[in-house]
Amino acid sequence: MKYIFILLTLTGIGCTRPNHTEVSLFMRSDSSAYLQEVTSESGNLYSEVGHHGPAIENEWLGLRLYFDRKAAIDVYSKANPGLELLEARWYPTPDQQRSGWGADYYKVGSTVGLGGVRLWDGEKVVPLDPVTRRTVRVVKDRSSSYMEMLSENVPYLEGKVDILVRVTVFSGTRDAMVEAEVVGDDPVHFVTGINYHKGQEVSLGDNYIATWGLHPEDVAIESVELGAAIIYDPGDFEETEDDGTQYLLISYPAKYLETWITAASAKEKEINSMDLLLSYIKATHPAR
Repeated sequence: MKYIFILLTLTGIGCTRPNHTEVSLFMRSDSSAYLQEVTSESGNLYSEVGHHGPAIENEWLGLRLYFDRKAAIDVYSKANPGLELLEARWYPTPDQQRSGWGADYYKVGSTVGLGGVRLWDGEKVVPLDPVTRRTVRVVKDRSSSYMEMLSENVPYLEGKVDILVRVTVFSGTRDAMVEAEVVGDDPVHFVTGINYHKGQEVSLGDNYIATWGLHPEDVAIESVELGAAIIYDPGDFEETEDDGTQYLLISYPAKYLETWITAASAKEKEINSMDLLLSYIKATHPAR
């Protein structure tokens, strides 16, 4: 069965505002050829795809979806507003980092990262794996960019499900929207959340979970304090779990789920502390 990836357009007709977003998808074997779509029957092209999966960015942050069983969302943090993805390829040089570029300071590990999507079978988290096929796609729109991952025939309970995850960034806002959708008839319990590391500050609000602090550095030239948050509708979720590495949100049975994620860096001028991050969240996403 051929699936049609649904285009998300949040712009008005005749909008002339510059699009300060970008997409990136390429194979490491031919990094000069940017692609719109990549498919794998194994579901694992982590080592073959540039920056380990599709990536998108706006002025304040970059995001990528790992092209493997984790399907986690990772963050590229910036010191100054601007687009860096196509030149830095997620991994700026030491000289670029010293001159004010961003870097990959965020550490995902085996978690969902920031807003990644998995499933819940009533007792445990179910990864979007194994699959009979996994497809990723990137699209740059008028004032937004998005990446999608379709995982087909994921074993779930007594059957199999197809799950589409879409992550969208917009010009003019540091927030990104994460959508999860069942491509089929039966609802599922989605799992999402946010990870954290030892020593980080965590704030649990009525409609958000935010973190601030250092991630274990492994690729950048320095460690930088980061802020991250997932914003959600509490009416969509029946349970929250802390497994010691991440706060997990377990949804009621649903065919569609929407959350928002955002991030900040201590090197920024605008939002460079937990207090400022929380003020931003409460101003832009007030609890109902």
